[in-house]
Amino acid sequence: MKLAAAVLCLAGCLAGFVRAADPTMTAQERAQLVQFMKDGQKEFVAAVSGLSDEQWKWKPAPTRWSVGECAEHIVLAEDMLWAQAQQALKSPAVADWDKQTAGKSELLLRVMAQRQGKAQAPEDIVPSGKMPRAEIMKKFAEVRGRSLQFAASTDLPLKEHLAPHPFPIFNPLNAYQWVLYIPLHQMRHDKQIEEVKATTGFPAK
Repeated sequence: MKLAAAVLCLAGCLAGFVRAADPTMTAQERAQLVQFMKDGQKEFVAAVSGLSDEQWKWKPAPTRWSVGECAEHIVLAEDMLWAQAQQALKSPAVADWDKQTAGKSELLLRVMAQRQGKAQAPEDIVPSGKMPRAEIMKKFAEVRGRSLQFAASTDLPLKEHLAPHPFPIFNPLNAYQWVLYIPLHQMRHDKQIEEVKATTGFPAK
């Protein structure tokens, strides 16, 4: 995918970048984040559009998610990740934010966009399979619109405000990284959707 290739390119650039003390987003970070948000929205809509109800609900195995469940999880997760970013912003500024979060933007770009490794979703964002498709699509448009507007306009010192992550490898992340997490997490599950659609037995229509 072109979007995944762009993510890898940015990860390479960031790997050689010495982080500045300024806790606000750089112009490059903002431009890339906004682009990820926009491209990710298009990618998700394209991945789930035109599917029949049977295709939407079909599961490769009893323990694996359907396309509809992946879509529901994406929507629930965006709300949760947004809440984590807001939680970080409500916390006091951390003087050594740079030390505590060094390299984690690059790590997110590598791990999330390429769907490396597997993780158990928190119970709150495990899909029920009961949310109607129309509600999922409406909710996605709303939460992505909110995330995109924030990414495009905020001048807050996002990087000096931290919030914990349940996985030690990511703990903690700063508010910028929590917002970056949003489109990267969605891209990860877009790949999962494509895997479901490519599985033998997926309904022809």
